[in-house]
Amino acid sequence: MNTSALFDLTGKTAIVTGGGNGIGKASCKMLAAFGANVVVSDYKKEAADEVVQEIIKDGGKATAIDCDVTKDEALVRLVDETIKTYRQINILVNNVGGGAAGRESPFQIEVAQFEKIFEMNVFSMWRLCQLVAPHMKKSGYGSIINMSSMASINTSPAISAYASSKAAINHMTKNLAFDYGPDIRINAIGPGAIRTQALQTVLTPEIEKRMLVHTPLARLGQPDDIAGAVLYFAAPISAWVSGQILFVNGGGVQTLD
Repeated sequence: MNTSALFDLTGKTAIVTGGGNGIGKASCKMLAAFGANVVVSDYKKEAADEVVQEIIKDGGKATAIDCDVTKDEALVRLVDETIKTYRQINILVNNVGGGAAGRESPFQIEVAQFEKIFEMNVFSMWRLCQLVAPHMKKSGYGSIINMSSMASINTSPAISAYASSKAAINHMTKNLAFDYGPDIRINAIGPGAIRTQALQTVLTPEIEKRMLVHTPLARLGQPDDIAGAVLYFAAPISAWVSGQILFVNGGGVQTLD
C-alpha cells in the first residue's frame, strides 16, 4: 500500500474562503503542506496576502484573491480567477461564516439581520458549490468541505439565526451529496470551541474551565485540529466518504451551562 498517496494533494487546486485567519488560515497551510495549490480567499486582501507569503516561505504554492461571499459577482470572479491561474479546481473549503451568537434575541434581532446570516452562511456556500462543480467534474476529482458548527445540534438562548443556519448547512450537505456524486464528494465539519483570536477576546480561565466540564479530551480545540479534518475530507483517503457531518469537539460540548 502506498500510504503517502492517501494524503497526497500534489497538483490539485483548493479554494478556501475566509482563509486569512483562524480555521481558514490553518486549512490553507495544511492543504499547501500536502501539495495543493491553494487560493486563499478572504474579505481582507491584506490578511490573505500574509497567509500566501507564509505558505510560499514554507515551500508551498498559493495565491490570494479578495472576496465578499455575499456578493455573487465576487464568487464568480473567485472561480474565474482560480481557473485562469491554475486551470482547474479540485477542492473547495466553504469556511466563511458569521453570526451574533448569544446576541440574537428574537425580541431584538431584525429580519434583515436574520437574512444576512443565512446569506453569508448558507446561500454563499450553495452558490459556490454550484460554481465549482462543473470544473471539479471536468478535472475528475472533486471534494467540497462545508464548515458547520456544534451550534447546529446544540440548543442555547439568543443564537437562533446562527444555529439554524448551521443546521441548514448540515442538511444541505447531505442532500447535495446525491446531486454531485459520483464525481464530487461533499462533507461538512462541525467544530467545537476553537482557540481562535475571536474566542481569545472573551476567554478567561474561569470561562474556559466551565466550557471544559463536558469535554473528555479536557482542552479547547486548535485551528489545526479542524485543518486536520479538512485534510482528511480533501484527500484521497476519504474517497468513499460523502454526505457526512464530522463533529470535531474533543468528544463533548463546550457550553457554559
